[in-house]
Amino acid sequence: MPLAPVTDEVEQLSLPWVEPPDLDEIFRRVFRRLRIKTPVTRISARFHPFAGLRSTISLRNGEVEARVADVLSDASQVVLEALAEILLARIFRRRPSREARECYLAYTFRPAIRSRIDQARRQRGVKRLLPPRGLCYDLEEIFQQLNHRFFHGQLPKPRLGWSYNHARTLLGHYDSGHTAIMLSRKLDSPAVPRYIVEYVVYHEMLHIRFPVERRGQRRVVHSREFREAEKKFPKYVQACRQLKRLCAS
Repeated sequence: MPLAPVTDEVEQLSLPWVEPPDLDEIFRRVFRRLRIKTPVTRISARFHPFAGLRSTISLRNGEVEARVADVLSDASQVVLEALAEILLARIFRRRPSREARECYLAYTFRPAIRSRIDQARRQRGVKRLLPPRGLCYDLEEIFQQLNHRFFHGQLPKPRLGWSYNHARTLLGHYDSGHTAIMLSRKLDSPAVPRYIVEYVVYHEMLHIRFPVERRGQRRVVHSREFREAEKKFPKYVQACRQLKRLCAS
């Protein structure tokens, strides 16, 4: 249940210095290899200090401009070519090859790279939370009770807080970079039963217990183990139905 993107701040991240690759040439080479027939007058690509792994690409007036997260600055040429293929395929309505997707995911799921991504998000991103004690519900109290009940008290406590806005469809979010659980203020209401808030907190706690996995070409956010554990919540079915009504109201 993602709630809100982490915002960017320009701040220098401590990365090992290596000779930067020629991103322009990498993107041009991949463009030629894909045999894209759309006329393009210029291809420009550069590293950018994003707060995480985000990379962007745009096509305007025949010019392609790509910005690649600088946490990938020391990736091999093969990995950068795989990313270039994925980004170029996005704007030219192509399907990137299986090899490109697997190569890129395999690299970005390395523990050292995940650690670097989280470091970038912590140093450059801003996670604004309201205090965990809301008008009706105290998220710290709920976390402690759920931790004792379902996790034997062994789950490390993240930052907890309410969102600044009343998000209607994105009701909860766990941010691994900031180790934070945020709930929408829409849930902090006497009209919302306590078990609904408990279920959303429990769902986000499961993201700590079962981190995102890589399976082939896919990122698995909700694994089979995650789903099985989620159904152990006593009012799982009722909570899901109520949340759908809340999102639609």
